[in-house]
Amino acid sequence: MEDRDIIKLSEKFIMPTYSRYPVVLRKGRGVRVWDVNGKEYIDFLAGIAVNVLGHCPRKVVIAVQKQVQRLIHVSNLYYTEPQIALAKILIKNSFADRVFFCNSGTEANEGALKLARIYMKNKLGENRFEFISTLNSFHGRTYGSLSVTGQEKYHHGFEPLLEGVKFVPFNDIDALKKAISDKTCAVILEPIQAEGGVNVAEKEYLRAVRELCNQRGILLIFDEVQTGIGRTGKLFAYEHYGIEPDIMTLAKGLGGGIPIGAILTKEEIAQAFAPKTHASTFGGNPVACAAAVATLETILEDGYLLDYCGRMSKYLMKKLNAIKEKYPDKVIEVRGMGLLIGMELAHNGVEIVKKCLEKGLLIGTAGDGSVLRFTPPLIVEKEDIDEAVSILDKAFKEVEFEERLPESL
Repeated sequence: MEDRDIIKLSEKFIMPTYSRYPVVLRKGRGVRVWDVNGKEYIDFLAGIAVNVLGHCPRKVVIAVQKQVQRLIHVSNLYYTEPQIALAKILIKNSFADRVFFCNSGTEANEGALKLARIYMKNKLGENRFEFISTLNSFHGRTYGSLSVTGQEKYHHGFEPLLEGVKFVPFNDIDALKKAISDKTCAVILEPIQAEGGVNVAEKEYLRAVRELCNQRGILLIFDEVQTGIGRTGKLFAYEHYGIEPDIMTLAKGLGGGIPIGAILTKEEIAQAFAPKTHASTFGGNPVACAAAVATLETILEDGYLLDYCGRMSKYLMKKLNAIKEKYPDKVIEVRGMGLLIGMELAHNGVEIVKKCLEKGLLIGTAGDGSVLRFTPPLIVEKEDIDEAVSILDKAFKEVEFEERLPESL
């Protein structure tokens, strides 16, 4: 079947929730993918920060193959070995004592909100129910996660949302102090606002947030759905800041491409999730957990890949800043951490993304559409970066920029 026929069928049968590009991808290896016509692309989007080890990494593929031959799924009424193995790795390498498994980032954030509320209500009474989030944040599309997402464009048509949510500017500790009340349950934020435009939290800010939460007796939730699992050059982004959250959510890169999410927390807080308070039919699925174990073992082996991510980050930043210097009227700033990098443009970036796609490079936009987002696999090499930036350079030469539009692809 030709690509245009596949696209027609998709448009006929699948709900129109995505503005898809006219490409049908068939296979991938490492940093490369190929469409049904055999055209090759360098993937610097990686499933939106999901494929941390690239496409079809050998260890993950083998782990999944072995697991589907043993056991694909059972209820969480029983124990399984891959789930316990994954929990052990996560706890050993994080601040946490306990983990709950689910299937996605938005589910992890939903669970984190529930956990924070029930813990604070058990401890301090029914009046502790409010959440404080940040403007330009993104925490997911289910109702609770959407309610703490600080971008109105995602809210339209779905109101009324969850009550008891306040929004404050990112990196503004004074605004946070003013927002806290005797009803505040928890603060939820991302160390890097990826969907919001790749906005990096200042070190002093996050440390001040942690201290403020300690002083006021409220919980701190870190949404590391996009920043976790080596994306920033550390296994978790909070490690860069010298502090720890009370609750952390993970997904995206955790399964190396297989859907899985997780909530991590301390022992005392975890005890609030007694039987019947929370559950997930597919959470901690044996196949997903086997994939996640293989992913984490690969990343943690000798610490090499995390260090390598840091080196490739510096190289990619240098190359992107050279583009900025070459096109000062088009590029405002290059920012980010590890291999989560944004290039803010003076104009909307959708046409640049389309031109790059035409030339064989996959990237995306973030924020209001004016930020180009680069999230290549952690295994990316200098030669890949050189080729990708060369394509980007050609795209800048050819594209006539349109004005900024309030839309992210």
